[in-house]
Amino acid sequence: MEAKEFAYKITDLIFSKKGHDVKILDLRNLSSIADYFVICSADSDTQVKAIADEIDKELSKQGIKCWHKEGLTALNWVLLDYFDVIVHIFKNESRRYYNLEKLWGDAPTLLVEDKA
Repeated sequence: MEAKEFAYKITDLIFSKKGHDVKILDLRNLSSIADYFVICSADSDTQVKAIADEIDKELSKQGIKCWHKEGLTALNWVLLDYFDVIVHIFKNESRRYYNLEKLWGDAPTLLVEDKA
């Protein structure tokens, strides 16, 4: 599966747990860290964990393992690293504070639609 398709698959999993303000940043021409960042917001610790667990569970079922996870203790910002795609799940306040979209402001943002 191509990285872009994989990023969109992750957005579907985020929406299934009511994540919102979902964005995909295209980093391919800016950095070798990853091809895409998927960024989303959640309203509570519980929702941050539910989104992270859903992504991990559903992708694991398909044989796709997360290379690295961070933030599962504090649940303000959870990072799931799938090499080409890095997922950032933020509580609303943390997302405003860290403002990755501004930090990576040169990255094109791909259109993401909630299919619910």
